[in-house]
Amino acid sequence: MKQTLTAALLAGGKSKRMGQDKGSLRVEWGGVSTFLWERQVAVLRSVEPEELIISGSRKEGYPESVSVVPDRWPDMGPLGGIATCLERLRTDLLLVLAVDLACIQSEFPRKLLARTRTGCGVVPVHHNRFEPLVAIYPATAVGIAIAQLEKGELAIQRFVERLMKEGMVTGYNVDPAEEIHLTNWNRPEDIERVSHGAVRNVG
Repeated sequence: MKQTLTAALLAGGKSKRMGQDKGSLRVEWGGVSTFLWERQVAVLRSVEPEELIISGSRKEGYPESVSVVPDRWPDMGPLGGIATCLERLRTDLLLVLAVDLACIQSEFPRKLLARTRTGCGVVPVHHNRFEPLVAIYPATAVGIAIAQLEKGELAIQRFVERLMKEGMVTGYNVDPAEEIHLTNWNRPEDIERVSHGAVRNVG
């Protein structure tokens, strides 16, 4: 039986190093200048989830058709956003994508989705570290996420380690040719390093 999927854009970060809201950065996409959050929503829509949500506070321009989920655990980093999404999950799996992974193409999350098993998600592994902000988590991961937050442990690498130990996720070793998908924009200079063509198309 095919597992059901919710896709979540993680857009609740404070963007201190960037100096402005990352989602509001302009990118060229299909010959048109658009907001980064719009591009990322299009990537998530392309995998045809049962539900699409945005994690964080509602911002100007967000479509009414997309549910916006404020963090239940504010100021607790990405794990707080992931836990919030998992807690209100109504599907088997949760695909998360950080808004600042500006070079992601839809082929990458589709590849991860194809490697899921019943009750088991997939997290990319790159240079011996997990890439937990473009990953798929099972609904059962919610207990581990909340328990870690209640202890004040925000390390998302530790969260994935616990899921691996419990058999709730498997790792996907990222091929060097796929590294572009994991490029994130933390500072203004990061944008300058990436060619404009890397963010232009979603397909």
